[in-house]
Amino acid sequence: MNGSRGKRPSLAARALNGKRILITRASEQAGSLAERLQELGATVIAIPSIEIRPPQSYEPLDSAIRDIARYDWLILTSVNGVRALLERTEQAKQTLSNFSQVKIAAIGPATRKALEGRGLTVAVTPKQYIAESVVEALHHQVKDKQVLLVRAKVARDVIPQELGKAGARVQVVEAYETVVPQSSRARLRDVLSRPGQRPHAITFTSSSTARNFMELLGPDNRHLLTGVMLASIGPVTSGTLRELGLPVHIEAGEYTIPGLVHALAENL
Repeated sequence: MNGSRGKRPSLAARALNGKRILITRASEQAGSLAERLQELGATVIAIPSIEIRPPQSYEPLDSAIRDIARYDWLILTSVNGVRALLERTEQAKQTLSNFSQVKIAAIGPATRKALEGRGLTVAVTPKQYIAESVVEALHHQVKDKQVLLVRAKVARDVIPQELGKAGARVQVVEAYETVVPQSSRARLRDVLSRPGQRPHAITFTSSSTARNFMELLGPDNRHLLTGVMLASIGPVTSGTLRELGLPVHIEAGEYTIPGLVHALAENL
């Protein structure tokens, strides 16, 4: 997840009235974005380009939970990681009090809220909600420390690599994996092909949503994006879109869902 702090001015009521916006988040995560857009008058088209699944094995995560007391730092980079961590803790009949001795870093406000909602204390949330800022916030605090990073199966290696260089002993465990939902392929192409249904904008909230979207669309169908604005939650996702040869028309100033909604309302 990407992000940055900052206050946003209030939006005009119905600022997105008449606009069709396609959201690509996983089905179980699309609700908050969809609701915010609908409150501003947008018509939401939800076609997930990402599906969240359990990892092939929970044993590495379960083992880390049982041995949580040996870690100095616990880093979580998504709400999905928090959810898996808490569910596996309950499954193992462990108590959350076991986490009281480990310092917790959350990559952004949604991840922090998910942790604090269960009574866990978050010691660090970086100024910008990206991996590089996690490294910046922690690199002076992790020398000779044991660090547990709970994340998706496929993710950028900025945190383990850079904290390793800072002297940390980083263990990475998979809490979940993301796959391409094949059922979205026909729906996506159909929506983009129909003049009365085509979205005015498509939102991308992670690099995975961007890559999977292009896999679903297919290289021969890029022309279907003509005239559609592509909106990114932040610079990491924007970078991925550009690597895929796609333009970035809108980028959130604050790298959060509210920040993305605000950017859409101001630029559509």
